[in-house]
Amino acid sequence: MTSRESYIWPNPPSTEMVAPPVAHARFGIGEIVRHRLFGFRGVIYDVDPVFANSEEWYQSIPEEMRPPKDQPFYHLLAENSESSYIAYVSQQNLTADDNDEPIDHPAIPGIFEGYSEGRYALRREHRH
Repeated sequence: MTSRESYIWPNPPSTEMVAPPVAHARFGIGEIVRHRLFGFRGVIYDVDPVFANSEEWYQSIPEEMRPPKDQPFYHLLAENSESSYIAYVSQQNLTADDNDEPIDHPAIPGIFEGYSEGRYALRREHRH
């Protein structure tokens, strides 16, 4: 092969990235939602367009309740009658909350700056 010739790959490697189909989030950051099976409430502070947690976490869900991964998953500052915690919930398991009461979670002041008309306003420094 001379310096002017170039090698032609029989099957060139693909550089095309394959992305999952775009899933549309039904809920937005700052919205209060309720888990449709377990009844706890929470405020959304982040959204993943598709499942983005560990496989170990996913496999820990009982198979008959395990949601498909190709839907939005929401990060919630959640509460029930006993405690406050962080939850990761599939879109299929959330419904809009019709209760006008705010969420009582200790992390809310660090992420949100106000509550009005059933929704929290994200702090300016967390917007992008």
